[in-house]
Amino acid sequence: MSDLQQLSVQALQWSGQALKVLDQRVLPATITYDEYQDAAGVAEAISSMRVRGAPAIGIAAAYGVVLSAMRHYPADNWRDSVEQDIERLAASRPTAVNLFWALEKMRALLANPSAEPITTLTALAEQIHAEDLAANQAMGERGADILGDARAVLTHCNAGALATGGYGTALGVIRSAYRRGRLQQVYAGETRPWLQGARLTVWELAQDGIPATLIADSAAAWLMKSGKIDWIVVGADRITANGDVANKIGTYSLAVLAKRHGVKMMVAAPSSTFDFSLESGDSIEIEQRSAQELLPACYLQADSLVSAWNPVFDVTPAELISAIVTERGAVIDPGKHGVRSLQI
Repeated sequence: MSDLQQLSVQALQWSGQALKVLDQRVLPATITYDEYQDAAGVAEAISSMRVRGAPAIGIAAAYGVVLSAMRHYPADNWRDSVEQDIERLAASRPTAVNLFWALEKMRALLANPSAEPITTLTALAEQIHAEDLAANQAMGERGADILGDARAVLTHCNAGALATGGYGTALGVIRSAYRRGRLQQVYAGETRPWLQGARLTVWELAQDGIPATLIADSAAAWLMKSGKIDWIVVGADRITANGDVANKIGTYSLAVLAKRHGVKMMVAAPSSTFDFSLESGDSIEIEQRSAQELLPACYLQADSLVSAWNPVFDVTPAELISAIVTERGAVIDPGKHGVRSLQI
């Protein structure tokens, strides 16, 4: 885990006995880690968005299973108790497929009656964490190859080290491209309503010495019209068999605008983000969050005539995407070629 210790930005820190989670709700003004010693706490950290980003959610959940086993083993019914905690973790966020992928890997290991649970579960969770970092670094280099001589990019939400095991997906591509000396300008949309771009992305880039320019979400079309960007680079929370991509709300509108203005669109995501059980994005469950995240307190009264619609993700059709990049390979024009070549 030495590579993890060297990262400038770490969303998750595993001590061997507890999981420390960087509370991303209070960045950049406050840098604080909350420590969890049980699965219930980890599930709450995920649902409350202390930890967010599909890969980081999966990693946190894996450690949550370890903490559950530490708490319940070797009681007679410890497997049942751990299974209940797995269900609790699975219910914490419904859209990010990495969550269920990680939990299934942990559940499969639990099914082995001969394995010593604490040691083996810990090793698997640490492996999931380390492999995500390695995958991000690999896709960063591959994505930078595809960006080529691009001088300016726009990113949305936060798909960086804060959302992953380290280095990042979309920001991993940006990091690699910037280090090659070609990329000159990074624009970040503010990403309402949680402002992940304003609070997290520009802060994270600054930690690595990469200059960033923040824009209001509604300025994206005019930025593209100006000819100032070559690519949009985003992450993903789920990718279906036909190449449709679920990502932070606002990604679909950026893709539509990019098509109109001749700007290319790249999605960078680990292989664990693919859900080949779903043929298209029409089948993806889109998480609806509380109206309280949008409405001022004066509109939260029982007799208020003002409500809010608050989907946290949207789905971008494959035909609007120029490239999907993973640690295993990349597909150019997935709307034409599909993504089956990237199937694990």
